[in-house]
Amino acid sequence: MTIILQILGIGIGLGFLIFIHELGHFTAARLCSVRVLTFSFGFGPDLVKYIYKGTKYCIKLIPFGGFVAMAGEDPDKATGASGEYLSLPWYKKIFIAFAGPLSNYILAVVFFAAIFNFWGVTQASPLAQIGDTVEAQPADKAGLKSDDIIKNIDGKSVNTWVDISENLKDKANKTILFTIQRGTYTFNVNVAVAPNPVTDLGIIGIYPKIIRENVGIFKSIEYGARSAIGQTIMTISYLADKILNLEKPDIAGPLGIMQVMAKATKDGVENYLTLLAIISVALGLFNLFPIPFVDGGMIVLFLIEGIIKKRLGLRIIQVYNTIGIIIIGGIFIFATYSDLIRLGVGKLFG
Repeated sequence: MTIILQILGIGIGLGFLIFIHELGHFTAARLCSVRVLTFSFGFGPDLVKYIYKGTKYCIKLIPFGGFVAMAGEDPDKATGASGEYLSLPWYKKIFIAFAGPLSNYILAVVFFAAIFNFWGVTQASPLAQIGDTVEAQPADKAGLKSDDIIKNIDGKSVNTWVDISENLKDKANKTILFTIQRGTYTFNVNVAVAPNPVTDLGIIGIYPKIIRENVGIFKSIEYGARSAIGQTIMTISYLADKILNLEKPDIAGPLGIMQVMAKATKDGVENYLTLLAIISVALGLFNLFPIPFVDGGMIVLFLIEGIIKKRLGLRIIQVYNTIGIIIIGGIFIFATYSDLIRLGVGKLFG
């Protein structure tokens, strides 16, 4: 039963995010009087279909996403007639292209806001208080428990979580005396500090105590918008840092995303919605990158049209889209390979 729920969680979750993206394109196309031929949820054979005013609305067999087919969207089939996508003024084409990523950002804000409204805003305790310990790590071995407050490390007073990190960072591979407050009882215990496997800084395997603060709907929306913006800035900063340092970015492909979603499905509604919000931001952001064929690339193309005040030839758009497909294919292959490496099957490639 758990496996079935995980499969449903992956399929419905990813399908819904892509559907919302396409709904943005569909709504914008309608507002710009573009003839929409098909608006589909899913791919493959039709399960349900309904034709209304020349548009086929359908639910297909495979629920992984959806698509909008607009008249005149394919350069090979565009005739230049009224109501075709490529016949629109450049700014209307930009509006339609931008509407998809914008919808993903709106959805992310809604999800984040719902999380803050129903589960509250989380923050670390102002005290140097343990929320949990990592199994088989120094704190766990020394008998430290959740809700313990660290008062002193190696003779130095501790008041905040930052104080813990500062007092431990240069004490890897040393045994240090800790003073612990547990309820009304205070005691001393020796803890063997371990080195962080990445930074070599001292760690003992503990998490901070997390406090939840209930906030109203308006604060939830504000925090939701901040979260979406923060997630975007963090992603851009990470990618920029990797590019500037000529390092390979660690990106998740379809296998990695499905693995994380499967785990989030088991971890509860809050974690699942949080992950959907993060993926929705990532989907919106990726589609804003100036890569040919995706929305951001098309926005650049149509901006050029606006600058030169002339429609680009269909041949130019065809070549541009072909380059984009090659780039996206390369990203997909790289991300999938990275997933396989993380999953421990890199040796299949020698």
